[in-house]
Amino acid sequence: MKNVFKASAIALALAISTQVTAAEINFSTKINNKAQTLVVFYSQDANNSAFNDIDKQFKNQLSHTIDIKQFDGKYGDILEVIPTNSRKHQRVFIVGTGKLQQLDKSTIAKLGGNVHATLLQNKVESASIVFDSVKGAISNPELAANFAHGANLRDHRFEKYKQTPNTVTVSYYFDVDDKKQTNNTYSTLQSIEQGVFLARDLTSEVATQMTPVAFAKAAKELEALGVEITVLEPKELKELGMGALEAVGRGSEQGARLVVAHYKGSNTTPIALVGKGITFDSGGYSIKTGASIARMKSDMAGAAAVLGTVKAMALAKADKNVVAVMGMAANMVSQFAVAPGDVVRTAEGLSVEIVNTDAEGRLVLSDAMWYARKHFNPEIMIDVATLTGSKIKAVGNDYAGVFSQDDTLISQLTLAGKQVNENLWRLPLGYKSTLSSDIADLKNLGSSGPGATTAASFLEHFAGETRWVHIDIAGNALATKGKDEISPGGTGFGVRLLSEWLLSN
Repeated sequence: MKNVFKASAIALALAISTQVTAAEINFSTKINNKAQTLVVFYSQDANNSAFNDIDKQFKNQLSHTIDIKQFDGKYGDILEVIPTNSRKHQRVFIVGTGKLQQLDKSTIAKLGGNVHATLLQNKVESASIVFDSVKGAISNPELAANFAHGANLRDHRFEKYKQTPNTVTVSYYFDVDDKKQTNNTYSTLQSIEQGVFLARDLTSEVATQMTPVAFAKAAKELEALGVEITVLEPKELKELGMGALEAVGRGSEQGARLVVAHYKGSNTTPIALVGKGITFDSGGYSIKTGASIARMKSDMAGAAAVLGTVKAMALAKADKNVVAVMGMAANMVSQFAVAPGDVVRTAEGLSVEIVNTDAEGRLVLSDAMWYARKHFNPEIMIDVATLTGSKIKAVGNDYAGVFSQDDTLISQLTLAGKQVNENLWRLPLGYKSTLSSDIADLKNLGSSGPGATTAASFLEHFAGETRWVHIDIAGNALATKGKDEISPGGTGFGVRLLSEWLLSN
């Protein structure tokens, strides 16, 4: 029985995606000898019994080649062999696994992504994967499913603006030791993939197309999955006193939107995910300069991540009560835009002096966090945002910054991130005194101190008594080239992290 993801009519409508192909994944309990290419694994600490399934003459050739090339099974190394004594496969790739006990969800997904990239580079159309002998820190079915997950994540592409999109992909035939369990594990991962692909495509889309209104329309498509969608327009934002969010969107023709996506898979107290959704960030009157402005279509990646997470939970039919609250606006320059020195009042009641219009994300989040608390009384609130360049200077692009006074949540989320290669690094809260203003309750930019910390400390004013975590994904949202299970473009960073955390706690 094939385990191939084929989109139904509903799934196609929900895709909001330019992914016209997906790696075909098939799990079985025997080697498919009709596949063009064979992939076997070679570890540093085992007898490599996968070779036992290969005919004797060819096995001898593989062993001889390994000796000549001094291939030792180092994790991630790949050795290509052209068979001289086998008519079953055109070529063989031997993949180094390192030490087997170090193979877990994160390392095997990376391996899947990189093997997939190698197969695409070599124009391989079908591959038989000898996986049944691969053991590790987790079970063989989990390893196989996560390898396939990594391959499919790497396969995703955003190419709608190319005259000739690349539609070539690979059909995989996995030889696993438990077909049913592997299928069950991969089914959940497929749901998460679709959430990731949604977030990636929303982030990769150009800013003139991915406006606050377009984002709201994309969210509305999740209603077919049983997700309740609410969209508040500028007039309603004003009536609710959400002066900060409304002000940021004032410079654009469409204005701001608050988009709420509620998946109620249980009657437990909800978990609130709050996302920053600046569909384009010009910086406002504190205008951005230099090459970085061309990447500012990705300033809504936090909103994309939390919406993608809700889609993943809905597709997986998870027994979770999750609501995503997304503050959407384009931070533009016009005669209606807020100016440096203006004062706005948040729904929380606090007034904010805008000393820099390029520190707009925290304004959007302040009202979105208030709405999440006021209307859903969540047990936990996690906000996700491409918030500060200071975070990139602190920990680079391979880690997201995480802030909270809650040690338990920090530990849980950090562990979840390690499981899915979306790593977090804890940064301190503090420097609240630098946010004091002479004419308002707060100003939106600290007068001193690390920018990522002062921004997080600004948001802390709007967490109330709710258990709260802030995740700064600046630098994590876009990839200029493929690596591991990440393809170029929007990364969907946060969807796998939050999904792993939700499903594990």
